[in-house]
Amino acid sequence: MSDLRKKMKPAFAALGLQAFSAAQKADVGDVAERMKQQNVALMSWADPFMPDPSIPADVLQAALEALQSGFPSHYTMPIGDPELKRLIAARIERKYGMKLDPDRNIIINPGSDNGLLFAMMPFICPGDEVLVHDPSYASNFLNPELLGGVTVKVPTYREDGYHLRIEEYEKRVTDRTKMVLLTNPNNPTGVCYTRGELEQLADFCVRHDLICVCDQAFEDTVLPGREMVCIASLPGMWERTVTVCSVSKGMGLSGFRVGWTYACEDFMDVFFASAVNVQGATSTLAQMAVKPAFRDDSYIERYKEKYLLRHQYAYRLFNAIPGVSMDMPEAGFFIWIDVSGLGDSGEIVQYLVEEARVSANDGAFYGDQGKGCIRLIDGCFWDDADACAAMDRMAAAFRKLAERNNK
Repeated sequence: MSDLRKKMKPAFAALGLQAFSAAQKADVGDVAERMKQQNVALMSWADPFMPDPSIPADVLQAALEALQSGFPSHYTMPIGDPELKRLIAARIERKYGMKLDPDRNIIINPGSDNGLLFAMMPFICPGDEVLVHDPSYASNFLNPELLGGVTVKVPTYREDGYHLRIEEYEKRVTDRTKMVLLTNPNNPTGVCYTRGELEQLADFCVRHDLICVCDQAFEDTVLPGREMVCIASLPGMWERTVTVCSVSKGMGLSGFRVGWTYACEDFMDVFFASAVNVQGATSTLAQMAVKPAFRDDSYIERYKEKYLLRHQYAYRLFNAIPGVSMDMPEAGFFIWIDVSGLGDSGEIVQYLVEEARVSANDGAFYGDQGKGCIRLIDGCFWDDADACAAMDRMAAAFRKLAERNNK
């Protein structure tokens, strides 16, 4: 590290050590591009059906018409296109029964990653503690640190199916705790939290006067038999919750980079006032293009049918291998595989690249409780056969490793 780079905030300076190293995480540096050049199946990138075309016909048509109109060469307001916000408000009311004012409760973001950092930014001061369930989306551990705060990991456990234990939150709350950061449904475990456990978490936030930032990027991927509960809709939570969503996951429109955040007027007033400084205006073309997906999102059901088929295939395949196990996901287009019976998860991820030509994620990136597991995006590829073929290669590699370990 150069002397001048040492003048950076420590959390940022440490990050730079990863990008040009032999990093293995798919969204760091040029890892994804290097994997593609090696003909490796990139099943470590949470982008539905990548790399195959999957734009719904009406979204494609809207994009073409927008381009032909010439208007996308201009900005929208940094707070977002008014019509898109009205469509989002109507969808939130249909899904959760929450009636929002699109002009006062919703802001458009250029993707939910930006939205999550922006949601936290007004609240986190140096030394403030943020409670984050573990395993969790990797950025949830980093974002508080980037803002000068302190991340406090709250463990969840395999024996509970990685559902929340409220007593683990109670053990870790201090007079410096300011926020609970929640990802529901959870990435990487595929858990969709129950109404009961979210009611306990809501009560915890109210009793300790905490802010809740909830990442709901995967809200549209909840599988049959599970209820998607928006924590902002629970008693006492609207006035203390910032909810962040995206077209990337459930709608399968990752490359459009459109997200949205909703919150009470008191919070949104600050987001509106600072939007031009923090995020600027989301792509005009992208906002115009995604509107049909909000008018009719029925195509998502077909996507979920494909994910469920692949999850079921993976469940049968991997649970039949000694040293490997997984639970059926409750949401998402990824699976969480326990490979601790075969060895170190980081070494196994590298082994899969070499032996099976498949890139997965080391569970250690998702928290202390993720060690020994890997995350696999089985929602890659449009053709189910391509996804299953890649998992077959993984299974063969796992069996080979299991046999080697038993010799």
